[in-house]
Amino acid sequence: MDQKSNTNGIANGNPSMRITLLFSVNDRVGILDEALKAINQLNVSLTRIESRPSNTGDWDYDFFVDFFTSNLTTVQTVVECLEKVSGNVKVVSTGASNPAGNSVPWFPRKKSDLDSFAEKVLEMGEELSSDHPGAKDPVYRARRAEITRIARTYHHGEPLPRIEYTDQEIATWAAVFRKLTAMYPTHACREHQYVFPLLIENCGYREDNIPQIDDISRFLKDCTGFSLRPVMGLLTSRDFLNGLAFRVFHSTQYVRHHSRPLYTPEPDCCHELLGHVPLFANQDFADFSQEIGLASLGASDEDIEKLATIYWFTVEFGLCKQGDEVRAFGAGLLSSFGELEYCLSDKPTTLPFDPSKAAVQKYPITDYQPVYFVAESFKDAKDKVREFARELNRPFDVRYNPYTETVEVLDTRDKVVKYAHNIKSDLQNLVNALEKI
Repeated sequence: MDQKSNTNGIANGNPSMRITLLFSVNDRVGILDEALKAINQLNVSLTRIESRPSNTGDWDYDFFVDFFTSNLTTVQTVVECLEKVSGNVKVVSTGASNPAGNSVPWFPRKKSDLDSFAEKVLEMGEELSSDHPGAKDPVYRARRAEITRIARTYHHGEPLPRIEYTDQEIATWAAVFRKLTAMYPTHACREHQYVFPLLIENCGYREDNIPQIDDISRFLKDCTGFSLRPVMGLLTSRDFLNGLAFRVFHSTQYVRHHSRPLYTPEPDCCHELLGHVPLFANQDFADFSQEIGLASLGASDEDIEKLATIYWFTVEFGLCKQGDEVRAFGAGLLSSFGELEYCLSDKPTTLPFDPSKAAVQKYPITDYQPVYFVAESFKDAKDKVREFARELNRPFDVRYNPYTETVEVLDTRDKVVKYAHNIKSDLQNLVNALEKI
């Protein structure tokens, strides 16, 4: 998204504009000091600064900075100052405060706003840590770079990119597929088991074939309204959860390194397609996931951390009751044969799912979980998360409009009255239907 298209929609005089700028630099002594000095001379106070390795080959580092302003001219001036030290400056996003004047983190209002996340991947993707199995494999790194560049250039409304996977990548997928599908009948929840054959029938799930996210997204859209979009690597918790509010799941398309097919330090397409995707075809699970996403819109950093932890103990590592048994529904479990076996043993501690407790539970990232939460059902989990979200520090509520695929902020009386009229119409349809039964 270019600079002009980002600034056109900003109205002058808005006292609560929150601006996020991206600028890229090459590594040399004092370069960041030069950039910050240029901003400070304009009496602009930064509220956040983040740095990460650049996702392009032209620059070494990307920096994201936030500041508030009441004038569009200030934004343009800051951009011009940064352009003196960087050849790549973009307005990534703009936001506003609530009616009371309190600052609210920017959040997407329509699906196309998710395009701004493409520039904000935290890690992995093309850049690999030194302990990654493929870190020293130049062929693998080049392949990763190829696939992540495809994700980076994707924009909302375009056909989802299709990847022609290599024989080696398919062999890696096959090893994971065989191991996990043998365990699903005894370890996966019934909803996952119900959907999986439908994915085989409709989306090309096979041992000798890696499904395409375009085919899967069409299938999910028909089932629950969820869709997939490609992503280069790990998003921030805020960005990832914001996507769920629009029933969008960000999915990687690259495959883990072939040297260790049953291990990955990051989400890859085996994790996404085998662990996550099946349950997005279940209406109750889809509703639950969107509920977490809606709660994340405009939430404080502290509340985002709580919601991300709830997500960790449910969508990633959740267990649920199935009659007299407990089964796994978290994608981190359903894509890891070792932890899938461990989580249903007598070794870990299991607790009833309570969002207020799950939100503050500490957890390891690289080891098996010592504690799991057991949900009564997806619907019960959704209701509990909705109740939990009511206590979060956000001075407004939101609703998702599935017809326009936009988020509506319910922060004025007129908006709430309009929403009430819509509910009244739906209730009348319900009453009419019941009378005819």
